[in-house]
Amino acid sequence: MQLLSSIITKIKTISIFGNTQIEIKDIQFDSRKVNQKSLFVATRGTNVDGHEFISKAIYNGAVAVVCEILPEAENQNITFIQVENAAAALGIMASNYYQNPSQNLKVVAITGTNGKTTNVTLLYNLFRKLGYKVGMLSTVQNLINGTIVEATHTTPDAVQMNFLMHKMVLAGCTHCFMEASSHAIDQDRISGISIDGAVFTNITHDHLDYHGTFDAYIKAKKKLFDNLPTSAFALSNIDDKRGLVMLQNSKATNHTFALKQAAEFKGKLLSCGLQGLEMQIDNINIWFKLIGEFNAYNLLGVYATAVLLGENKEKVLEALSAVSGAKGRFETILSKNGVVAIVDYAHSPDALENVLKTIQNLRTRNETVYCIVGCGGNRDAAKRPIMANIACQYADKVILTSDNPRNEDPNSILEQMKTGIEGQYFKKYSTIADRHAAIQHAVNQAQSGDIILIAGKGHENYQEIKGVKQHFDDREEVENAFLMVNG
Repeated sequence: MQLLSSIITKIKTISIFGNTQIEIKDIQFDSRKVNQKSLFVATRGTNVDGHEFISKAIYNGAVAVVCEILPEAENQNITFIQVENAAAALGIMASNYYQNPSQNLKVVAITGTNGKTTNVTLLYNLFRKLGYKVGMLSTVQNLINGTIVEATHTTPDAVQMNFLMHKMVLAGCTHCFMEASSHAIDQDRISGISIDGAVFTNITHDHLDYHGTFDAYIKAKKKLFDNLPTSAFALSNIDDKRGLVMLQNSKATNHTFALKQAAEFKGKLLSCGLQGLEMQIDNINIWFKLIGEFNAYNLLGVYATAVLLGENKEKVLEALSAVSGAKGRFETILSKNGVVAIVDYAHSPDALENVLKTIQNLRTRNETVYCIVGCGGNRDAAKRPIMANIACQYADKVILTSDNPRNEDPNSILEQMKTGIEGQYFKKYSTIADRHAAIQHAVNQAQSGDIILIAGKGHENYQEIKGVKQHFDDREEVENAFLMVNG
């Protein structure tokens, strides 16, 4: 229990009606979760406005309400706090409720279209190898120094985020590495979090179903850097043409990294194969377990982040060379007869192109490259034809299949994908709506040395069909398919 007066410290209020010296049991922004002595925060979601549920929250036991618009008929027994931005206030209040845990951690936020999960995973594993107790908030899972807490969003909601950071502090963690998605930044889910450093990986066509325009998507990412304090660092990949844009107007200390142009942290990719890659960083040649140029950027950014956090360069490189990447990010599975399957989360045009280009650079030209790819339902439809054509451009054989169709007709999604395929590629592709059957078909066709890319789901262990999540794991599927063919 905490006094409401301490919870609302530092939030920008317009007006307060009622007693703030009351005890609060918890903070909720979903009226269905409100209990006796809850503080209800009426936030505006993408589909639902919390203001419509104030009366329900009070009925369920809320003793105080934070909102942007006061109800016409105020309940005299309820404390009402009017604010300009309820979502931003929620983050600050959640932080206050859990004793501002981010102030007791070194928090680094990673943003960008691609690479967020790999970066936070590498940082988490690296700092544990360096001897620290650390936490991680990611798409794949949330970790508190080895203890797994399953993730439901790329960035948890403000209350859950502060709860997890509070647990990290109690566990003795010194660092927290977190993904900061454009949705979370735009929705002020990271409001109230004390961020010590932010990293920009890249930005490409994605999430336009939410942001509307690419410019709005860029601005959402940039907001993270614009809001950094002077005590923080901002690190950006300037090989991306928007890399320097992210640093404009940032009050933080700006730093850059790159492979292809002059930067404060400069790397050079020396060699790359299916076993790993060799890079030169700060005039030191070092071998890493990860594969592909995109992972060279991830490794360089992680190295730069560790150095900016005060770690010794040589110790960082030594530890980083032994670290593995994130589950479902260019994850390789080898069959008994020599077929290589690669499971990757690539679900945007740029991510798919990067993975396929990486495979092109690694292949011998004596094998067949298969690409199994789909597009999610109830999401950005504009990328569907683009992704289908990219798959056909870089792979030898393409199977268009279901991803997470959600509430859309899988065959309708496939028809939209097909509209983008250029005539020269018509003989390359086939459609198999059932993802299980698509994977089995590719495995049945593949010969020794062939490469099968299964793109779009990566770490996900479910498939959402007609709004229902069913267990489905690409890695499990391809391993089982290999067993059926090879025994």
